[in-house]
Order: sequence, then structure tokens, then C-alpha cells
Amino acid sequence: MNNAVAGFSKLSKQEKINWIAEQYFSTPNEAETLLKKYWNTDEKIQQLHDEFIENTISNFYLPLGIAPNFLINGKYKTIPMVIEESSVVAAASKAAKFWATRGGFKTTILGTEKIGQVHFIFDGELALLEAFFEKIKPALFEATESITQNMRQRGGGITDIVLKNKTSELKNYYQLHATFETKNSMGANFINSCLEQFAVTFKEKAAEYEPFQKKGTILEIIMSILSNYVPNCVVRAEVSCPVSDLAEKHIPEPLLFAQRFVQAVQIAEIEPFRAVTHNKGIMNGVDAVVLATGNDFRAIEAAVHAYAAKNGTYSSLSHAKIENGVFTFWVDLPLALGTVGGLTTLHPMVKFCLTLLENPSATELMEVIAVAGLAQNFAALRSLTTTGIQAGHMKMHLNNILNQLEATEEERQLVQKHFKKHTVSHSAVVNYITAIRN
Repeated sequence: MNNAVAGFSKLSKQEKINWIAEQYFSTPNEAETLLKKYWNTDEKIQQLHDEFIENTISNFYLPLGIAPNFLINGKYKTIPMVIEESSVVAAASKAAKFWATRGGFKTTILGTEKIGQVHFIFDGELALLEAFFEKIKPALFEATESITQNMRQRGGGITDIVLKNKTSELKNYYQLHATFETKNSMGANFINSCLEQFAVTFKEKAAEYEPFQKKGTILEIIMSILSNYVPNCVVRAEVSCPVSDLAEKHIPEPLLFAQRFVQAVQIAEIEPFRAVTHNKGIMNGVDAVVLATGNDFRAIEAAVHAYAAKNGTYSSLSHAKIENGVFTFWVDLPLALGTVGGLTTLHPMVKFCLTLLENPSATELMEVIAVAGLAQNFAALRSLTTTGIQAGHMKMHLNNILNQLEATEEERQLVQKHFKKHTVSHSAVVNYITAIRN
């Protein structure tokens, strides 16, 4: 079997499917039928999906769930979540309900600055380069005026450009480090367009700069690209209440619960192995809303984990304390988001989710997503420090196990009844189903 193919991108959608089905599946017709089951029956919507990326052959569905009752800054929100992991939506909803009667979630935007860089090599004297940069810096702004015009009208644009000397880390390496305000757009295309124009202007001016010519120095542009690390585009979400108010059915001793909770967070602050799993739990909530609103979850993940290691050791993104009888739990997250541009105006379900969120600005969406992450983290730590994580998770996972075993409706009812009083595990469910069938 020859699995290499020439000119695949030029094949029609049907031809692509035919090649894949025949090359990789023993029953090509079944493979083709499965792919077409996931096509949208509305031809216009399917064409829209086909054109999002290259070589599209079908759609890959993920569940869209809803987490209601989030009281954020005094206003209730219903949060859309796209995720395949069982118990995430339930846990977020439970945390939302818990905090709704204890003051809700409070948020603060700590900054909205985005970053882009022109990376270049210069083999001359630093003083010479600095003098050149100060001389031509206004020209860099002028050269991008046509690009930034609309953004400036919305209150955004380029906020600064600085020269950074990185030669101690790499020979002859420097940067033009630029900062941006992109308002309600994530801004990747805007930033990259500005950076590429910076590079062109910078190189042209360098070629005309007489002191460079006299010294025979070389200035070479390596690349121009935005950074997904946005340590100054940060939102804080927090919850707090008197320790005594934490009491409920599963928290009979609120002070002991609060102390254990704080200790659990402190462990994640100093132990990277725990911190990774701890932060993954936060991202369960974050990524689910990022996906639902058509934003780039890969960029968010990269930025968040870099932020978690900003002090030289990977650490917890969230923090907790008890002071003067008050329990406080908070998280700071770097979130570069957009509510205009990209998929936000193209994908019908993204538009639905943004409407559900009452058409938030980019900063309002930052607040909602940070709250979703904090709620998820609270739910996980509450389970870990009380009943344990597996009890609730495996009950939510039970349907997946039953689907794998192709259980009948009668078997499902018997299993659900049995495991109300017994611990759920994959082997336990398999054994019980086998016993029923025998």
C-alpha cells in the first residue's frame, strides 16, 4: 500500500475522502459514510466549515454545555463551555451556585497590553545602534499610520517601540519590542502587519544611515512576529467570604476546610508536579469558554503556562489566604482575547455563545473566562480536600462507560440504580454489566 500522495490539496473534497477511505480502511464505504454523517445538512454552513481550514473532509463535534448561575460583579451570567471531559460543566455550575450565595465572583482588569517583536542581528557598536533607533523611531510610527488608522479611531494602536539588547544571550541579537492596544480584537493580524512594516522601514533607513556605511556594519532582519506571551494583559478573578460562611453539607467544619484548602494551594505554589495538574484544572474552565467563543486556546495555553513560570519555577496560577477570619481565593490570568474578527463573526455557534454572554467586550470576556477557571479550580480543590476527586468524576463518566459497552436502556437503569450505592470504576461497571447479561 502506497500512502504517499501528490497534489492532495488540489483534489476535490470527494476525491480526498475516496483516497483516505481506500488507503487506510478495510471497509471504505463505512469510513465514507461516517465522515458524511458529521456533515452539516445546511450546505451553506457546511461550506463555511470547509473553508475554515485546508483539506477539510468532515466536522469533528465537541459538546456545547451550559453553566448557569455565575454571579460576576453583581450580575448573573450563563457561561457556554465546549469540552469533552465529563464533570467539568457540572463542577463549574456547582461552584457558581456555591458562590452565588456568598457574594459571587469579583474581577479586575490589571492590563490589556499586547506585544510584538522584530528580531534582528547587528554587528556594530551598541551606541551607534541606539543613536540610529532614536533618530528613526518616529518614522516607524509614520510608516504604519495607514495600518493603524482604524484601530486608533477605536482608541487602540501602537503604544510604544523600544530597542532591546539581547547580545548577552545571543551574539549580535537585538529586538524592536513593540506594545499594542487592540481593544475588542485579539489583534494578531493587526500586530503582525505593523511589525512587518517596522522591519521594512527599519532596514530601509539602516541602508541609508551614513554612520553604518562608514563603519561597514551589518543589520539583518531575522523575523517579525507577535508574542503570545502577554504578561501585561492580565485579569484577576476572586471570591471571598467569612470563613464561617463556607459551612454547608459537605463542609461541617469551615475553618478546617479553609485551612486545608489554603494548604492545598500552597503545595501547588511550591511543587511543580502538583502545579501542572492544579493549573490544568483551571484550564479546563478557561479553554472550554475560549473554544465556545471562537478564540485561540493554543495561544492562551502557551501564555498561561509561561506566566505560571515567570518567577523561574513553574507554580500555581491561583492563590488563597485566610486573614482576619476571611477566606479569599483568587487567580491572575494573562488572556489575549477578541470578540470581533476571526471566527467571532463567521461561526454560527460562536455568535450564539457570544449572544448568550450578552455580546461582551474583550475585557468583559477576559473576566468571564477567568471566573470560569477559578470556579473550576475551586470545585476541584473542594473535592480533593473533602470527598476526593474520583467519586463525582466517575459518576459523570459512567455514561461514557455504558456507551462503550453498548448498554441497553434496561441495563442503563439497572447500572444507574446499582452505582448510587457503590463506587464507580471501569472494571466495576464491566463486571456488573457482564453479570446482568449472564
